[in-house]
Amino acid sequence: MTKTLGLIGAGMIGATVARLAVAAGLDVVLSNSRGPDTLADLVADLGEHARAGTPADAARDGDLVVAAIPLSGYRLLPAAALAGKTVIDTLNYYPQRDGHIPELDSNELTSSQLVQQHLADSLVVKAFNNITYISLGGRARPAGDPDRSALPIAGDDTAAKAQVAALLDTLGFDAVDIGSLADSWRSEPNAPVYVQPYFDGEAPKDLEPEDTFRWHLTNPGVPVPADQVRKLTDTAVRGAAGGYIPGLKPA
Repeated sequence: MTKTLGLIGAGMIGATVARLAVAAGLDVVLSNSRGPDTLADLVADLGEHARAGTPADAARDGDLVVAAIPLSGYRLLPAAALAGKTVIDTLNYYPQRDGHIPELDSNELTSSQLVQQHLADSLVVKAFNNITYISLGGRARPAGDPDRSALPIAGDDTAAKAQVAALLDTLGFDAVDIGSLADSWRSEPNAPVYVQPYFDGEAPKDLEPEDTFRWHLTNPGVPVPADQVRKLTDTAVRGAAGGYIPGLKPA
């Protein structure tokens, strides 16, 4: 049972997961690459169930650890400190931001398999990567709520996936097991289950980046139940790896 959640990365997804965790009664240890002092405002906002530390602190103290950093920094995840831990991999591949990674461009590996190679003594489970922080924060619902949404998870260890599914349930989401880390491309950028299903309609074409962001920020969203997640992931067809971030200059 997860009582303390460690977070390596405290950006949009990391901070949102932390908020959901605190709201659910969990303790959180937040960390980033810039040091605990830079997280003072976020920790103060989250309250007494949150504290800041180093990535090694989050790895050591978390019953379960969330990696929420850009994929380009995956080698900075503290492999020794994470040994024996279940690690939730939220990372997505954006060549425009991360630079080109040959093993991913060739579809030889998924990004989660790449992370698992680095964290050889950890149990990696893909989750939280197919939803924006806006939808993640706004679509959480208690078990049994007719508007509850589901998120896909993928991993090579059954017990680790069960641990992550239990966390999702605590945070307000159902989990849909889509297979192994080799299958995790089914929830990656450009896949049918990626981001768009959780929004009410599609953003108008040809908007400026600021207006597109505002559209997403104010969109009320829609529930995406488990059977819809299953259908979307089952019908996915693998194409070129990597997504695109509008308005971001290439790395």
